[in-house]
Parts: sequence; structure tokens; C-alpha cells
Amino acid sequence: MELEQFYEEMKAQKHVVAGGELMQKFHELSQEALKITAEINNKYHSPKELRKLFSKLIGKEVDETFGLFPPFYTDCGKNIKIGKNVFINACCRFQDQGGIEIGDGTLIGHNTTIATLNHDFNPKTRANITPNSVKIGKNVWIGSDCTILPSVSIGDGAIIGAGSVVTKDIPENTIAVGNPAKIIRKIELEEK
Repeated sequence: MELEQFYEEMKAQKHVVAGGELMQKFHELSQEALKITAEINNKYHSPKELRKLFSKLIGKEVDETFGLFPPFYTDCGKNIKIGKNVFINACCRFQDQGGIEIGDGTLIGHNTTIATLNHDFNPKTRANITPNSVKIGKNVWIGSDCTILPSVSIGDGAIIGAGSVVTKDIPENTIAVGNPAKIIRKIELEEK
């Protein structure tokens, strides 16, 4: 299976059958991601070298304003889209087969997990998977130790408090905290 077909299948959010051709592509991409993240995580690299390695991992060039503090983990890599001025702090885990899009100016705190796959509810077909993308808007701040679940969109300017589990969409310019994350207030924007 070619990478473009993989993207189309993930975009369609079709059910992925265990052992099928698409699942085999998952395994192939995982092996490549393990190799590249081992290089990222197991020795010092300058910011420029990290950008080059991360670009190789995701299969597209990241902007020179991108920042990453390793270690970083992903089980695919090829379905991550990163905007400009994005910073990913240490120990983040991205399960990106279903697609992760991160807008310009977003800050992602330590130990954040972003998941894009759900297993089948039926125990007999539990190994089957359904992909659902995660979209994070521009200038979002995600605190440390957050978990963002499949199908979630986080609006521009939102803040996700440390330790939160985001199970539903979060509107722009709001602060959400807790497990599950709930909106606690709107961010009042000052005109400058």
C-alpha cells in the first residue's frame, strides 16, 4: 500500500480490520517511526538537527520555528501536520494514524498523549480499529500530562489545564480543565 492510499483510508475514517492490508501498513510505518524516534531520543541533537529528524519522521518539512524537547514517541509519524512556531515539550506521545493537525503558535506540555484510534467494542473483533483525527487550533496551550482523545477539535486560543482528559470539542478562547475536561471560563481578549 502506498502512503497516499494510507492517507485516503485514514481520512475516510474507515474501520481497519486486524491483519488486513491497512493494518500491515500501520506496522510498516511503526517500524520506521521507531527507528527515527530512537535516533531523536537517544543522543543530543541541535535544534536544527531535531527539525531535520522530525521532518523525516512526519514526511514533510517542519518550519524553522518548530521546537521539540525529546524524548518524543509516535507509532506512525506520517499523519502529523505541524504549523509554525509550534513547541512540543518532553515525553509526549502521539498516536497519529488517524491524523493529528497542530496549528501555528501551539504549545504542548510535558507528557501529553494524543490518541487517534479506538478499538472495536465487540470483544470478538476487539483488534479492529477505527481512526478519528484530532485537530488543535492556533495559539493553543496544552498543559502537562494531558490526554486528548480521538475526534476532538480544540479551537484557536484555547487553554487545556494540566492533567486534563479531553473527550469532546473545546471552543476557541476558552479554558478547559479536569477529567473529563470541562470549560471553566471564556478567555477575555484585550485589544492591543
